[in-house]
Amino acid sequence: MNEQNIESQSDISFMRRAIELAKKGEGRTNPNPLVGAVIVKDNKIIGEGFHREYGNLHAEREALKDCAEKHNDPRGASIYVTLEPCCHQGKQPPCTQAILDAGIKEVIVGSRDPNPLVHGKGNAFLRSNGITVKEDFLKEECDYLNPIFFHFITTRKPYVALKYAMTLDGKIATAAKESKWISCQKSREHAHSLRNKYSCILAGINTVLNDNPLLTCRIEGGRNPVRIICDSKLLLPPDSEIARSAKEVRTIAAYAVQNSESEEIQKRKDILNSLGIETVQCGEKKVDLVKLMDFLGSQNLDSVLIEGGAEINYSALESGIVNHIYTYVSPKIFGGRNAPSPVGGNGIEKVESAFYFKPCAFRQIENDFLIEYESLPRAEDNKTGGN
Repeated sequence: MNEQNIESQSDISFMRRAIELAKKGEGRTNPNPLVGAVIVKDNKIIGEGFHREYGNLHAEREALKDCAEKHNDPRGASIYVTLEPCCHQGKQPPCTQAILDAGIKEVIVGSRDPNPLVHGKGNAFLRSNGITVKEDFLKEECDYLNPIFFHFITTRKPYVALKYAMTLDGKIATAAKESKWISCQKSREHAHSLRNKYSCILAGINTVLNDNPLLTCRIEGGRNPVRIICDSKLLLPPDSEIARSAKEVRTIAAYAVQNSESEEIQKRKDILNSLGIETVQCGEKKVDLVKLMDFLGSQNLDSVLIEGGAEINYSALESGIVNHIYTYVSPKIFGGRNAPSPVGGNGIEKVESAFYFKPCAFRQIENDFLIEYESLPRAEDNKTGGN
């Protein structure tokens, strides 16, 4: 192996360390991105950091702070950063200026920042001040860190994921409606890590009435998502687990106008509001999920994990809001023509009208499999040549 290849392998290892660091901020940085940074001098790491929490130091400044605490001089060093350094004043000052002031000579960048305040400008500023910039290094791996941020910063709408566990024959419960447990313990732990990752968790009122869930994150150090209940008629019971914990965990009940907001609806709103539950009207007769996403975006909530039943799953797909799907497949078979599947609703009539998603990740969790999909436009991309 020649010297150039050795250097290339070192570059890869340093950027992958930055990626590893970035992941440590999961669940804490929303709506900011996950970012990691590693400072290298004489082929050794002399400082490293990541964006720990929204409003706190960015990864580059954390890495420079680490250098200072270790009494390492960053002048003449290289910095590997998973996302283009910011060049504007936000909750933190621009990282490009900190890099310049520290005397760093080279910046290796993974993802380009789609934020209009940064896009291309951070790298251009560095180059204009004599710093070497290498762009798009391990770009796909770095991009994989931030689909939520990329979507939200460009659309101002939440990135929406659908999650469900099913059997080999595509059932989410038995014919008697038993569903505990389809997936294994490790899969359920992974599902709780998603509750930590996404800003909100959404369920329908039928899920609340049938299962009385808490919808919180139960992993050590995890963050509870904002709970969103689609509840057209505001039927959420005041003694439910959701209502009883609403003063500790932010909870929003989305409802629809019923007979020009009858006295009964107003009474229910007052009761829920007194328990700490926010109520927001989104649509008529039933909750309009597109309007609900617009509202959540206006609240700076960048992502939603849907953990509902078959009906709300179909409504989400039909409304076109779903960006990602997590499917846990268990090695069980339930059978039964009346056993529910993950997606209900009226269904589509023609094959070419199917909701179409592209597989993007696959892993085994004990005896289960987790398959992830990302959205593609309907119909136009649904020409696979299959039958």
